[in-house]
Order: sequence, then structure tokens, then C-alpha cells
Amino acid sequence: MTKMIAGQALVKVLEDWGVDHIYGVPGGSINHTVEGLYLEKDKVKYIQVRHEEVGAIAASADAKFTGKIGVAFGSAGPGATHLFNGLYDAKMDHVPVLALVGQVPQENMNTNYFQEMDEGPMFSDVAVYNRTVTTAEQIPYVINQAIREAYRQNGVAVVILPEDLTTKEIDYTPAKTPKIVKNTYSQTINPDDVQNTLKMLKEAKHPLVYAGRGLLGARDVLTKFSEQFNIPVMNTVPASGVISTDHPNFIGTFGRLGSKSGFEALQHTDLILFIGSEFPFARFWPENVKIIDVNNNPYDIGKTVDVDYAVIADAKSYLQALINTKETLPAGVWLKANQENKANWDKWLDKLAKDDSDGLNPETVTSKIAEMAGPNDTYGVDTGNVTEFGVRGLPMNHNQRFALSGLFATMGFGLPAGLAGALSVPEGQAWTLSGDGGFSMVAPDLITEARYGLPVVNVILSNERLGFIYYEQVASKQHLYGVDLTGADWAKVAEGLGGIGFTVKSIKDVNETFDKIKELQASGNKKPIVVNAVIKQDDPIATAFMPLDPKLYGQDAVDAYAKKYHIDVKEQPSLGEILRAQGDND
Repeated sequence: MTKMIAGQALVKVLEDWGVDHIYGVPGGSINHTVEGLYLEKDKVKYIQVRHEEVGAIAASADAKFTGKIGVAFGSAGPGATHLFNGLYDAKMDHVPVLALVGQVPQENMNTNYFQEMDEGPMFSDVAVYNRTVTTAEQIPYVINQAIREAYRQNGVAVVILPEDLTTKEIDYTPAKTPKIVKNTYSQTINPDDVQNTLKMLKEAKHPLVYAGRGLLGARDVLTKFSEQFNIPVMNTVPASGVISTDHPNFIGTFGRLGSKSGFEALQHTDLILFIGSEFPFARFWPENVKIIDVNNNPYDIGKTVDVDYAVIADAKSYLQALINTKETLPAGVWLKANQENKANWDKWLDKLAKDDSDGLNPETVTSKIAEMAGPNDTYGVDTGNVTEFGVRGLPMNHNQRFALSGLFATMGFGLPAGLAGALSVPEGQAWTLSGDGGFSMVAPDLITEARYGLPVVNVILSNERLGFIYYEQVASKQHLYGVDLTGADWAKVAEGLGGIGFTVKSIKDVNETFDKIKELQASGNKKPIVVNAVIKQDDPIATAFMPLDPKLYGQDAVDAYAKKYHIDVKEQPSLGEILRAQGDND
């Protein structure tokens, strides 16, 4: 038992849970929590961000990169409300985050005091655990329980701390209870579910795996299952890396962020093994497809699409049970055709990367990142058209880690995720990929990267346009309004905020600049780097609907689509054509 202020005891609880850094901005109503961070500064690093939103998003990205709880704080009033963007991102992508929220002293509560708000109700929707402490002595206990609930429910825990309580001296004794954050056992799977799945797989002509975040950390098992049963694999975007992106059985994803191979596989599949996901766009899958939905949360089964068979189970254990049967399916035309289709798509992207005759293609930039990427690197990818380029171009073939704002889809995610990558995964290079719209929302926190010597490489795809929304306005035949952006010289901005800036407009510029970045990395550079990549304004290829099969859509539709996106249909035959050429007439 040791005497200390409650603010220091709070930080000691964080230490016991393995938290080694925390984001926030000081304020009068949280000053003694900050005092606790000062007293424990040798064990928990305080990261002073320039906006609480950035801290909360970075905390969410910490959890996405590592599975460990991310922590951020804000003072009463505006400090608290600024946290919401990051907290909702964590809520909607189901990752554990702890928010410490300042409050005015108890004697000033309910008196219309400066910055005093009824904060509990504010956080009731976003949090799985939401408490206001009422005594100094209970602070360590409440923090401990908040962390347990954030892990247990994969969500946001909020603890509101009246400032007068964190100042008080208490007797602190660390809790003895082990800090267990997840089940490590292999779940027993219902044998009937295994046999019924096998029956449906054998009856299907064109089975397909659609993997979600519930299989993150189970790459070896998913890969083994795919190879043993000879089934192509797609994944949701937040699950990028659940199978190696260079595995021949991986064929991409579906929707605006997808691939030709992914879209077309869904048009020809007759059975989807939908595992560990609540993918919101599953409602746009073809209606005549059978679906086996596997999820450890019964609430998520059938949540976004009507399914034919439901399995309530841990995703990894379920696949392992299928593997253990030693059953297999033949490597037929279906798998080979999908592999060929994906290889053709990759060649098309490579072709774009090598062409700057009409301006710089984003694929040139992502191809160069892929060339330089190391086995432990992290990618923080922003929201918008930039997400499409990141998903299609960034390699996830070793132990790289990928984070984006999935269901919440907040702009401004990239740079804060770069902070998280550099701090949580220091053995890898942290990369961020942003559009100029998203980057401009959080650009001041380049100062934070510079302050703490974090050599994040921040790549900005600049086209002076909110490209994702521009496309929607064009598609819905609206007036183009509010989607143009005033440009900025982001390289000079970087220099002004303590970083190193480059501007690239051609393949030659990209090659020369990334060679300089390699030299900086080799020399031990500790400054953040910004690459302002001025790209052409063309829309990325529309992959949500790709009418390239004349049998399904007619030759006129194929010709119009191919002309718009400069596709050589001889080099990019549709999956249907590949199947039919190999004797599979669907």
C-alpha cells in the first residue's frame, strides 16, 4: 500500500494493463490526471496532440494495429466533445478504447459553472461502459473495470473524472487479479455445423470465402482452409491482411473499394462462406446465392444479409474444425479461373503504375510504397478515393498491419493512424496515405510527429477535389457543388511544421523522391516526411458494378465501360468468359 494522488494511481492501473502511451490535451479539469502522467512519465509516455480528435483517432488506430487498448483523454466541455470522432470510429469497428474525460470539481457540478456539462448522457451511445467516479478511492477500481469492459465488449469505455477527486491522496494497492483480455482456448464446434457445412460445400459448384475482421490473427488457418478445400478468398476492407495479398487464392474485395476479380466472383458464386463480419454492403450481393454466416455474436448473424445457414462460433476454431476433417474439394476450373482473373487485374494495375502520359496515377505511388515496404510496416489509410488506392495497392504479405476508419469512415484518419503506427509498432516503418481533403483536417498534428521524433512517411494524393463525393454527385446527376478544394503546398506545410517535404508530379519525381526517403531512413532520420503527390483528377475505376461480360450485360455496355476506363477487353476478359473458355458454362 502506497500513498499517492488518485491521478497517479490511475496511471499505475494503465501501466498494469500494459499501456505505454496516452494521447491528450491538458485542461483545467483534468490537470491532476496530467500530474499523474508526469509522476509516471518513465513508464507511460504522454503524447501531446494538437486536437483531442487526433488523440482519440490515434487511440482507435492503436487498437486496430495491435489489439491492445488505446487510451486518450480530454478536459471538460470542448475537450470532451472533441473526442467523439475517434470514439465512434472505435465503437463502429469494435476495438477497445479508454477515454478519460475531465469534469469540473464536484462542488461546481450542476451550478452552470465554466465548461461544466452533464457529460454522462453525452457518452451513453458511444460507450459500452460509462461511469462518473464519485470518490477518489474508487478511481483505480473504476479504471480497472473500464478496461476490462472495453476488452470484453470490444468497444469504448468512458470514465469521467471530477478534478477535485484526482487531486486527493489515497492509499493505493495494485489489484492482484490477472489482466486477462481475451479467451485463448480453442472453442468446441458443434459437429452438426461442421457436417452441414461440408455438405453445402460439396453441393456448391462455385463456393467462395468472404472473410471479415473476426479472422484477423488467423491467417495460417484461413490459408490452410483455402488451400485444402481449393476455395478462393475475398475479404472485407477492414480485414485486409487476413490472407496474404499475394496468395494466389486471394481475389480481392467487393464494392467501391474492390477489384474486378472480386466483383465478378460474386456474380458467379453459388455459395458464400461469410465468416467473422457484419459487412454492411453484403445487402448488395446477388440474391440467388446461398450464404453460410459464421459469427461469435448471434446479433450479427443475418444483420446485413439474409442467410441460409447460421453458425454461432469462433471463426478460427470453426475453420480449424473443417480442416481437421481432412476433407477436400478438387482444384477445378472455378479456382483456376478466379486466379487468372485476379492475375489479369494485377497486371492492369501495374500498367497504370507505369504510365504518366496523362498525369501521375495514384497506382505509381502505391506501387513505390509496396516496393519499399518492410515486413512489419503499418499503413494508416484515410477515407475517400484514397482508400480505394490503398486497398488495391498496399502489400499485406508479411506482418504488415493495416488500419482505416471502416464503418464510421471519418476523414482525417490517416495522420493520427501514423502516430499510432510509429508508437505501437516501432519495429516497422509507419506509412500514411491520405487525400488532400482528409489530410487538411488534421495537418497541424504533423507538429506532434516532429515533437516526438516519429519519422512517419505521410503520402498525400492531391487532386484538389473531394473525389469520392464528386463521383457520387456525377452518378446521381447532381450539380457539382462543394466538392472542389483549394489546394495547398503540402511540402512547404511540412517544412513549416517541423518535417521534410517533397512534391511529386511524375514517375521520375516519384522514383527520385523515394530514393531520397530511403537515404533519410538509412541515415536515422527522426523527422516526419510528407510526399505531396499531385495526381490527375480522373475517377478511379468503378468496381461496384463492372459490366464486362457480354453474355450478362450485352456488348454495348461492355464497350462503353471499357472505353471509359481504358480497358483492353482482350487483356481483361471477364470471369464468365474465362470460365466458359475452360468448359464451365455456369
